[in-house]
Amino acid sequence: MEQNSIMLIHPDDQSRRTAEIMRRFNDVFQNHDPSALPGLVAEDCVIENTMPAPNGARHAGREACVGLWSAIASEPGTRFDLEETFVAGERATIRWRYWPADGNSIRGVNLMRVADGQIVEAMGYVKG
Repeated sequence: MEQNSIMLIHPDDQSRRTAEIMRRFNDVFQNHDPSALPGLVAEDCVIENTMPAPNGARHAGREACVGLWSAIASEPGTRFDLEETFVAGERATIRWRYWPADGNSIRGVNLMRVADGQIVEAMGYVKG
């Protein structure tokens, strides 16, 4: 786990609430413990990601989103290094570096949106 990650937060109450949700979300992947996900993910959450190539996939609903993130968070021998989290209002941007078990790394960014204290949207992009 990278110890020098940065969290930049716009100075307002909504941003502080969103930052706390993002901290808890990032902890899921840092600690390989997806147990907090059901409480963080809204019933109508949508994830759009880049896999499978070339157009990626769309995952809709709490069950699908929690299932996808749980599988990623609990993958043996992997880690995420957080590089930066930027929060403004209900939106957050997370820059990360993922280390699969094979030792190669992938850089990426998640564009997140929070409403009513839960994640409602996540769009993930990777450097390819």
